[in-house]
Amino acid sequence: MSAVPQAFRAERIKLTTLRSLWVTPLLSVLLTVGATAAVGAALGDKDRNLTDDPGVGVFYGLNFGQAAMVAFGVLLIGQEFNTRMIDVSRTAVPRLGRLYGAKLALAALIGLGAGAVGTAGAYAGYAATVPADWHGPAFARAATAGVLYPAFLVVFCLGVTALFGNLTAAMGLLTPTVFLLSPLLGGVPGLREVFQFLPDRAGQYALHYADDPHLVYGHWTGLAIMALWTALAAYGGLRAMQRRTK
Repeated sequence: MSAVPQAFRAERIKLTTLRSLWVTPLLSVLLTVGATAAVGAALGDKDRNLTDDPGVGVFYGLNFGQAAMVAFGVLLIGQEFNTRMIDVSRTAVPRLGRLYGAKLALAALIGLGAGAVGTAGAYAGYAATVPADWHGPAFARAATAGVLYPAFLVVFCLGVTALFGNLTAAMGLLTPTVFLLSPLLGGVPGLREVFQFLPDRAGQYALHYADDPHLVYGHWTGLAIMALWTALAAYGGLRAMQRRTK
């Protein structure tokens, strides 16, 4: 049983000793809070898109902060693939499931931490400039989603990277999908019906207060869809790694 915490401890040490890893979650929080506070101060009382749905304003900065979380999820295992250090990790932790599970656990914990700090900071920064109703079920749901969304996103990206077994390929797929294809094509009639089920689109809907008549599911269901994508990516990554090591 002691081997499980030892594997997790090894992954934590890798995180704290590689600057490219531990800086990215901090950057995510700074971007999320900073962009939200800046937009709230500049446009919070002028832009109806922000005032009609407080969730849009509060989590405006998440559109930028999630870039760092995608990079973090990819780098957390992708660096080892590209440098072949994954072979060293496999030697230190021969059981693949234990090694992969430790990486997933670390990714989820860091994602939850970044989500909690980012959500609290975003609400504080936005509330300082824009009056809104910070009570009720919509607030509770959006705040919960704000904490869970980064964790799901990081684990999803880690799983996709493990599935490809290559940092460059994973980054080349995830970056344009999350930041270009999904936001732009998700609003195009005919494509919206398909793109609404992508993990980032579904997860971000849970951050909103207002209902979207164009979506066929509810806010909590959107978060559940993202959780399902995350589980599938994590499982697919494990199966792909197992096949490559046979």
